[in-house]
Amino acid sequence: MDIIKKYFPNLTDEQKSAFDKMLHLYPEWNDKINVVSRKDIANLETNHILHSLSIAKFIKFTPGSKVLDFGTGGGFPGLPLAVMFPEVSFHLVDRTGKKIRVATEIANACGLKNVTFQHGDVAEVKEKFDFVVSRAVMPQADLLKICRKNIDTLHQHNALPTGLITLKGGDLQQELKSLKSDSKVVPVSNWFDEDVFKEKSVVYTEA
Repeated sequence: MDIIKKYFPNLTDEQKSAFDKMLHLYPEWNDKINVVSRKDIANLETNHILHSLSIAKFIKFTPGSKVLDFGTGGGFPGLPLAVMFPEVSFHLVDRTGKKIRVATEIANACGLKNVTFQHGDVAEVKEKFDFVVSRAVMPQADLLKICRKNIDTLHQHNALPTGLITLKGGDLQQELKSLKSDSKVVPVSNWFDEDVFKEKSVVYTEA
């Protein structure tokens, strides 16, 4: 867990314990249900947990905020963010039941009380959230169109207006051209030194 602690030196004992459990539980579950590429599971701490936590470097969610993780898979970025922000509510949604099962089991084992789960499509989610987060699920414009109904634009509690925050890789210039709203693109390498993050970005679009 040295890499996580390197960038987040002020973790509580509870947070350290939760991340430590994740690092042990994901490889065990991955042997049964593939939620992370088997070639990449050895890089779990950097490529998945730390990558998810780049959102925590981008924005400090205000206590009481509500965040929807769309297409969470096995729990990324939602579960690492739930550890980092224990006073924020996270709702994780995915179409694949097996992956939601893994995320649920890991959340329970880590003692996370601020996470709920839903097996299904985001179209079935009726609640409103301050932010929707997602990790390379689909183009930003398509994702915003689908989840805009779930973003609460009336109540603003955070340093940034409510909107969509995604983790993406590569050249995003063409993809973001189709957005009517301006997007903020911040390289993950602004916060983390590892080579894997050289072409990774946090992308924020106001709803």
